[in-house]
Amino acid sequence: MNTSMPDLAVTGSTGVLGRLVAGLVANAAVPQRLLVRTPAKAPQLPGATVHPFSYEDREASVLALAGAATLFMVSAPESEGRLGQHRSFIDAASDAGVRHVVYTSFLGAAPDATFTLAREHHATEEYIKSSGMDWTFLRDSLYIDFMDALVGDDGVIRGPAGSGRAAIVARADIAAVAAAVVLNPEAHRNASYDLTGPESLRMEDVASILSASRGSTVTFHDETLPEAYASREKWGAPDWQVDAWVSTYTAIASGELAAVTGNVEMITGRRPVSLAEFLAGKVG
Repeated sequence: MNTSMPDLAVTGSTGVLGRLVAGLVANAAVPQRLLVRTPAKAPQLPGATVHPFSYEDREASVLALAGAATLFMVSAPESEGRLGQHRSFIDAASDAGVRHVVYTSFLGAAPDATFTLAREHHATEEYIKSSGMDWTFLRDSLYIDFMDALVGDDGVIRGPAGSGRAAIVARADIAAVAAAVVLNPEAHRNASYDLTGPESLRMEDVASILSASRGSTVTFHDETLPEAYASREKWGAPDWQVDAWVSTYTAIASGELAAVTGNVEMITGRRPVSLAEFLAGKVG
């Protein structure tokens, strides 16, 4: 191993989740290498070195990862070719000698998951397993952070979620789990963790909590599937993206995202924040 370089590699540090994780690693005074598409956008952190890469550039990825033992792999941005990018990057990590991959997956990842992108996450998990590297999968629920953005200009959340529930979770809590895992990967070798918030909410509940926070009325309209697709036509998005948007809600309706787990507290020693606490700024 190249002992002149940090043996922990972190992707995604120019995004919200990866930046949080990189900051927690730096706060623990552990050296790390930050893998980024645009080095100028990388956070300036003590003990961090910056390395250009992209998921689909195998040569750059091998160079950036050479000598790294543990890799925190944030899933690539949503795209039609994301699974291919993941596979290319996983191959590069294996070639570079990475021994343990910590991957941000999704709750209920499975080949037949209702949420279409959870199927990609399952395929990525399986590819990591087949690589021979050790692994830890962080299966995140829907993010609390995005709930406010679901509200339309008219104060209505629209989607075919029915009366289903989701145990939404804050990105800050996911980051705390991820940092704990990458700082002690052996304790989490070949483990999958379903990561949720402390409560399971219907979209009506989300609307009520948002109403209290905003001081104005937010409501939920349970769309039919035809309504859901029709209401999203105005964005001109490709079919795979619209399917992902709609299936976010149908996954809630199915009950696949309803279960609350204690894994955030088990790993971090801290109870995850609720939606009301998040909106009140009580994070971390």
